[in-house]
Amino acid sequence: MMNSKVRVLALYLPQFHPIPENDEWWGKGFTEWTNVGKAKPLFYNHYQPKVPADLGYYDLRLSEAREAQAALAHQYGVDGFCYWHYWFGKGKRLLERPFNEVLESGKPDFPFCLAWANESWRGFHHGLKNRQVLIEQLYPSEQDYIDHFYAILPAFKDARYVRVGEKPLFMVFQPFQLPDAKRFIELWQRLALENGLKGIHFVGHTYSASQSDMILAMGFDAVNVVRLFDYKKKRVLGIYLLRRLRSILLGSPRIIPYREAMKSFVGKEEERDNIYPTIIPNWDHTPRTGRKGVVFHNSTPDLFSRHLKAIGDVLEKKKGEEKIVFIKSWNEWAEGNYMEPDLKYGTAYLERLRDFLLTQSE
Repeated sequence: MMNSKVRVLALYLPQFHPIPENDEWWGKGFTEWTNVGKAKPLFYNHYQPKVPADLGYYDLRLSEAREAQAALAHQYGVDGFCYWHYWFGKGKRLLERPFNEVLESGKPDFPFCLAWANESWRGFHHGLKNRQVLIEQLYPSEQDYIDHFYAILPAFKDARYVRVGEKPLFMVFQPFQLPDAKRFIELWQRLALENGLKGIHFVGHTYSASQSDMILAMGFDAVNVVRLFDYKKKRVLGIYLLRRLRSILLGSPRIIPYREAMKSFVGKEEERDNIYPTIIPNWDHTPRTGRKGVVFHNSTPDLFSRHLKAIGDVLEKKKGEEKIVFIKSWNEWAEGNYMEPDLKYGTAYLERLRDFLLTQSE
């Protein structure tokens, strides 16, 4: 790995393999590749479908696929994968097989951490046309928190696990959904010490930078800010109304030029040591949601480089040694949000990331 002062962690979706629940909800053999493959252009010059290149339509039950991903990420400077982790309460887990096999096999020999996706699966964000709940996120008891901790303790103890100040990093997707976040964090910190760890480095995830101090006050050590929709704060009313009218009349998704959206991907808050910025290469939710989706149109490697420059400007203001940056995402193909090579751009986004990291290590 290149000697960079920046630690880049890429959010990783472990969805690309069939599970019984998806078979029941969507049909036999369903994975996110189903949505990706059937996507169609919904307006002029709409880049769909997006077709994977180097790694192909992989199946994450295969060790070879996971090792190829890690090799590619390592080659271009990604320091580790942050696997989305699903614990719905009462021991119910989903999509756990790929990470469990990584943990048990020791392969790939590539750093990782976990992000608890603590939300119910419902609504159009999961491809539904209504508010139907597929599976509900529960917080049934303190014993469930304890069971959850011990279920992932082997991961925390693994030598590959990403650490900050010798503490394993654990991110919570919805900090405010925890019934009592302080109690949860204090319990896990105590259990960590009792089991030979130095503690846990808790990161709260948010789409609103204004919530950062509230999340830190709940006991989190750091905050990951994802300014995916901050462009709305800077939009001109007239342009917004014209776009909405176009969307209604033409039945098109909400189309936002990436060039415009990326101006809001980074803010002053991320200059603080305990606020981790997010790299956003692209976004197109239409494979899941069709014409109700949002598209950051015309994302290109050149524009991505400009976004990375803004990330670098923020990192220069940080005083601490831990300059952690998250990428949203490594492989969220059905959200048009990925770094893996596709047929149109190949490895160009990864190359721009590598070039950026080289400037940070000088």
